[in-house]
Amino acid sequence: MAYLGWLLLGLISGVGITFPVLKAFRSRTTHQDSVVPLLKNHFQPLPTSEITITERTFPLRVRADLQIAIDQLFGEGITVRHFCGIRGEYGHHEISLAGCLTVNRHSEIVTVPPQYEEVNVGEQQPVRVLKTGLWLLEKEGIRFAAFLAPAGHYGRITGVDLQVGTPNSPAGTRIAQDFFKQLEQAIQRARSYRGKVLSLEQLEHSYSGESKGITVHHLREVTRDQVILPATTLELLERNVIQFVKQRERLSQFNQSTKKGILFYGPPGTGKTHTIHFLSSALPAHTTLLISAEQVGMLDEYMTLARLLQPSIVVLEDVDLIARDRRDMNSACEEVLLNKLLNEMDGLKPEAEILFILTTNRPETLEAALASRPGRVDQAIEFPLPDIDGRRKLICLYAEGVTVGEDIVEEVLRRTEGVSAAFIKELMRRAVQFHLECEGTGEISSADLTNALDEMLISGGSLNLKLLGATGVNQSQV
Repeated sequence: MAYLGWLLLGLISGVGITFPVLKAFRSRTTHQDSVVPLLKNHFQPLPTSEITITERTFPLRVRADLQIAIDQLFGEGITVRHFCGIRGEYGHHEISLAGCLTVNRHSEIVTVPPQYEEVNVGEQQPVRVLKTGLWLLEKEGIRFAAFLAPAGHYGRITGVDLQVGTPNSPAGTRIAQDFFKQLEQAIQRARSYRGKVLSLEQLEHSYSGESKGITVHHLREVTRDQVILPATTLELLERNVIQFVKQRERLSQFNQSTKKGILFYGPPGTGKTHTIHFLSSALPAHTTLLISAEQVGMLDEYMTLARLLQPSIVVLEDVDLIARDRRDMNSACEEVLLNKLLNEMDGLKPEAEILFILTTNRPETLEAALASRPGRVDQAIEFPLPDIDGRRKLICLYAEGVTVGEDIVEEVLRRTEGVSAAFIKELMRRAVQFHLECEGTGEISSADLTNALDEMLISGGSLNLKLLGATGVNQSQV
């Protein structure tokens, strides 16, 4: 019993010693690292009750431009007196500038080294973006503070909060208003993404460890002479896209709409995507947004970006997957997506410089409201299977680097009636592969192309013909 008594006395003594030590440690931490005295000293002699906080929340996907704008703004007439990172004692608690001005013994907010993440914007170097930070600033003799932190919704980061604390006076209000106005103007310029080919990603980080959200695509460059299409198709493209963009300013002067909807339709592999690659390089001042059918649920975000980055091209491929006849829809959700697309196309202001390009392999299944109502689609452009002249040009295009005799070209033209441009491209690659297996020297032989054609047209059966875009081939002539 005596032993237990001494043990109990030791525990009580230990607890009695531990609490004062922890209290002293917390007091020392509060004194050395707490953000509260830092802010109070900055605003002195102004009491914290005389500070007004103004807040803006920006989309998470534009945080790279926000960071660039902040860095630029702080170099123009604003003195940075102090800068540091901020961390709360409990990571799941949201931090605010008001919280930084208030002493809370149970959840201390302390200064820490600033933390950055690298955001890939498609350039050689990513943009270093601050995660959470506090600036103590001065402008025209007036001291104020800016605080940046992630904006969350049910534990998920959805945006970036920027809060500005200024004296509660007309001069302080003017500083906050000017600060956000200049910031907004800089973000509207959107230098990080303007003029690029973009898509939105739901995964926030790539395998490189860089943060994304918006993916910048580097499409292969397609020149005008690499677009092999019938003359009628080329004329429609020239007038409805290239010339339309060139004449936008003058059209606006005559009170004509500067937005447009175009439908590319035709069998698979006839050059619809290839032409989009050409247009993205032929219109370098435009930002191209690539939307796949499964991303239509993110259409609101895409259209927000399209308006911000206009002039822009919004590309929605395989639109028949969401815009088919209502009688063929399986659920109400599909109709909601269709209505959203129609509303976005029809609801834009006439002066919006946005070009919609929709593509489909099955125009007959498209919803009538999308295919024929004015204001949605202004011009349908057919991409047919290449004729004999088109196939000849395609052979020359995709045989670059090797030599193909004229007699061999004629044989290929005879056997490929009804195939797609994609078929010709694969045929030339397959012929070169056979040529390399025979240790050829660069001149494609008749045997090389015959072997390639037989493998593609005969060996794989009818399924292979569908996969390669050769459903129009007359099997009796193969």
